[in-house]
Amino acid sequence: MSISKTRQKLVDVARQLFARNGLENTTMNDIAQASGKGRRTLYTYFSSKEDIYYAVIEGELERLSDKLDEVAARNVRPQDKIIELIYTHLSMIKETVVRNGNLRAAFFRNIWMVEKVRKHFDEDEIELFRKVYTDGKREGEFDIDNVELVADITHYCIKGLEVPYICGRLGHGITPEASKPLVAKVVYGALGKITNKNSDSARQD
Repeated sequence: MSISKTRQKLVDVARQLFARNGLENTTMNDIAQASGKGRRTLYTYFSSKEDIYYAVIEGELERLSDKLDEVAARNVRPQDKIIELIYTHLSMIKETVVRNGNLRAAFFRNIWMVEKVRKHFDEDEIELFRKVYTDGKREGEFDIDNVELVADITHYCIKGLEVPYICGRLGHGITPEASKPLVAKVVYGALGKITNKNSDSARQD
C-alpha cells in the first residue's frame, strides 16, 4: 500500500471512530488497532490525536471544496451560480456534521481548532465568489463596485449561517425549493440585480 493510501486509510478509520465514540473517547491505540496498522505506522504519519483530527477535518473540507468547484464550473448564469454555491455550502456542511455523529460536538466545541484547519478552504471559497461576481459584473448581471469586498461579505455571511442551518433553526419547515426564491431576492438585491424588471411598471399601473 502506498504512503498516501496508508495515510488516507488511517484518516478514514479515525473519522469513523471519532464519529462513533467521540474525539475524547478515541485513543491513538484505538485507531492503530482498527486500521490494522501498528502504533509505529500511525506515529509515522501523525504525532498526536489532535494531528489526525486536523487531517479528518481537512478531508471533510476537501469534499465540500470539490463540490463547490463542481458548481462553479457549471455553464449557468452567474446569478444562478451564486445561489447554488450558497445552498451547496450549507447543505454539504450539514451533511458533514450529520454523517460524523459524535464528532459533531467536538466540531462546535473546538471551533478555533476547526478555524485553523479551514483557513485555506475559506480562502478558496472567497476566490470562487470573486470569480463569479467578476463574471456577473462583466455580463451586466451585477452592479458591484468592489468585487473583493462583496465576495468577503458573502463568504462570512454564509459561514455565520452554518450553525443555525445545521441545527434546523434557519428556515424551519421550508424546503430548499421554496426558500430559494426568497434567498435569491435578498442576494440579488444586495448585488444590484433586478429580479423582476416588470415589477416597477406593474406597481405604477
